Amino acid sequence: MVFDPNFFNSDANQNQSSASGEEQSDNSLLQYLQQQNPDVLAEIARSISPDAKQIVSQNVQGLVGVLPSEQFQVQVTTDQDHLSNMLASAMMTGYFLRQMEQRMELETRMDHSLDS
Repeated sequence: MVFDPNFFNSDANQNQSSASGEEQSDNSLLQYLQQQNPDVLAEIARSISPDAKQIVSQNVQGLVGVLPSEQFQVQVTTDQDHLSNMLASAMMTGYFLRQMEQRMELETRMDHSLDS
């Protein structure tokens, strides 16, 4: 996956108010991500397995909707809240998939050790 270190520093992500009237700066996860070294975030993004990358990609495409670009000129517009929800969904999917990968690796190792 490619990580854009400027994503968390854009004006759209810093100073807009949500529908509930709270400032975006009250988002503790966003604040945490903004404090991280871009190299660390890029390394984490590069470490995703091809299988997890495919599943996250399919999940996001399912949320946005997919039309073939050669037949349709696709343009997606949304507000900040819905985009934030989609990002949160993709992140949670990624964390879930990583946990399942670790579980699968552990089960595989256990099966191999029992066979020996």
